[in-house]
Amino acid sequence: MAKDMIWRSERLSGIGMTSQRTRTRLVNLLRGEGISNERVLEVIESVPRHIFLDEALASRAYENVALPIGFGQTISQPYIVAKMTEVLLAAGPCQRVLEIGTGSGYQTAVLASLVGEVFTVERIAALLNRAMICLGELGLANIQFHHSDGILGWQEHAPYDGIIVTAAGTQVPDSLLRQLADKGRMVLPVGVDDFQQLRLISREGDQFNEEVLDAVRFVPLLEGKQ
Repeated sequence: MAKDMIWRSERLSGIGMTSQRTRTRLVNLLRGEGISNERVLEVIESVPRHIFLDEALASRAYENVALPIGFGQTISQPYIVAKMTEVLLAAGPCQRVLEIGTGSGYQTAVLASLVGEVFTVERIAALLNRAMICLGELGLANIQFHHSDGILGWQEHAPYDGIIVTAAGTQVPDSLLRQLADKGRMVLPVGVDDFQQLRLISREGDQFNEEVLDAVRFVPLLEGKQ
């Protein structure tokens, strides 16, 4: 048992290219690229991104790049994770957040460290199971998981103060708009292939205000589950 605890502690803290020094270097880079929410930066520095990657890629965990996680999916680059989180929280704290696309679980971990509850949906069962193991290692108890078609959202727990979508659809799903609370904010990529935009949608009663934030590149938002 003691050996297991030591191994777990070393795995989370990292060594060499996964050490605290490399995480601090990443945060300084993100700050230089315009991320200004210090709480978001603190969480990016503290969450061990390397545990969400295969061992062969762990040494690249704190580079500001997207990396493959299998099944044609990627773990988003830290800048995008920080940017989407910062934008989501720019209007104030969120209690209930819906995440569409659990993927590796890294964005989930960042969100769960900053909001009251995270409800995360993933269409690929193997990815969801792997993410649940990693998030369990971090002891985060404010996450609920759902294996389902993300385009449908998770109506059972709606409405949500915030929604983050980590895959690009050709349009904003009506189902997600309906699940967004009044005064709520949704951050998502919209578009195809090389022409995608990161957008912020804010709800005011029955009106939805949309703002284009940046050009991005995400995997496509697909229907169904597997």
